[in-house]
Amino acid sequence: MFETLLVIYLLAALGVIGLVLIQQGKGADMGASFGSGASNTVFGSGGSGSFLTRLTAVFALIFIVVCLVIGHMSAHKTDSQWVDPTAGQTIQKTDNVAAEVPAQKGEEIPE
Repeated sequence: MFETLLVIYLLAALGVIGLVLIQQGKGADMGASFGSGASNTVFGSGGSGSFLTRLTAVFALIFIVVCLVIGHMSAHKTDSQWVDPTAGQTIQKTDNVAAEVPAQKGEEIPE
């Protein structure tokens, strides 16, 4: 599950980066409108966004949602299912309780 979310996260990040780089800036139309007397406005039409703008918003939303889910999963992480935390530890049980209690100053250790 976590690996799948990481792949989606990476693809959404690359999608946002690619779509932002493909889009033409709004300032690029400004020079054409002043020089040639075109009927375009300075900052382009104020209507609905183009396909690339909407697709960028979708990828950004996916990126943010997956980022929050991964952060939540990382914060509330349980013990790993792959590593046994008690591996390599040996616990020896003895019948002599006094041997398990460390001796204090001036006290003899019973044998």
